[in-house]
Amino acid sequence: MNVSDLRERIREEAYRLDFDLVGFCRAERPQYFEHFRCWLDSGRAAKMEYLARRLDAYRTPQNLLPGAQSIVMLGVNYRTTEPKEAKPGEGRFSRYAWGADYHDLIRKRLKALGNFHHQLTPGVKTRGVVDTAPFFEREYAWRAGLGWIGKNNLLINERFGSWLFLAALLTTEPLGEDGPVEESKCGDCRICLDACPTGALESPHCIDARRCLSYLTVEPYEPIPAKLRNSLGNRLFGCDACQEKCPFNRRKTPSSSERQLLPTANSDPVSLATLFEMGESEFLRRFDGTPIKRTGRNGLLRNAAVILGNHPCENGFSLLENSLQESNPTVRAAAIWAFSRYGKAGYAMVTQHRAKETDRAVLQEIDLVLK
Repeated sequence: MNVSDLRERIREEAYRLDFDLVGFCRAERPQYFEHFRCWLDSGRAAKMEYLARRLDAYRTPQNLLPGAQSIVMLGVNYRTTEPKEAKPGEGRFSRYAWGADYHDLIRKRLKALGNFHHQLTPGVKTRGVVDTAPFFEREYAWRAGLGWIGKNNLLINERFGSWLFLAALLTTEPLGEDGPVEESKCGDCRICLDACPTGALESPHCIDARRCLSYLTVEPYEPIPAKLRNSLGNRLFGCDACQEKCPFNRRKTPSSSERQLLPTANSDPVSLATLFEMGESEFLRRFDGTPIKRTGRNGLLRNAAVILGNHPCENGFSLLENSLQESNPTVRAAAIWAFSRYGKAGYAMVTQHRAKETDRAVLQEIDLVLK
């Protein structure tokens, strides 16, 4: 089988496996590497130390698959339904976290595509990647013709916008390439930059994770910086602000029919009271097999407490009062801050709690509130 026929057989199989985009490129060294290294050196990666630890691994795809010659780049559309409005006492998950964990979903498809490739090309070596390996998915997706990299650093496809999960199948077989998208279609538009609630999108293609709500609500197990808490709004997990405003997303784009990506019960929007009522074991049962499990119960309660401060509601006071009994000091600190939005009763609760609190960081939060 010649290269052209092999490439088309793989493409057809990828579409049959419900990938929405398929493209091919050579497994060459990334152009983005130096830019990435400078970004890490600037401190904009916040506390994602694992990125710097794996820096050398990003230098070439051959570090992931020795002998790799080609990359099959793939995209999965995750735009399902439009988000419902969150009322006081409710929070919002980012769209990608509404349903099942996309890593599990896509890995199964990648495995099937790899097996198909092996059947066509006995002896070939492959490796599937779904955004957890040291690999520049967006650059190779651009090289494979899947779209261009927007000013918010997300890949944008003219048909699907940026509501895309990216994945790759590295292979030791030469498969040729489809060629990159010649130029960005963003033009002079800066809507995504202006839409960022915290100014984390400092300039085109430059994001500061230290101010990014997608990072702050998911990754770190520490208080959200005080100056950014108001900007959190009702975002409980992740942030879609720059995507929601992008013209390529605001127009009608195809909806995904993947049932596993549809919102599960109480995920669009999310009842904050339900979250506070969950113990650790119930949290693990409820969010097992979803992206939400990553942030953990304490991280989610921290975010929920901040939301109750941003949007006081009828049962917000009692929820925050109960959260002061949580063993995690970050949750208690977030509740202390939120109480400052509940008037005299809130300040009275903070004053009363001060006599019981022993954690230094929470005591500092209390003193700031009482000032």
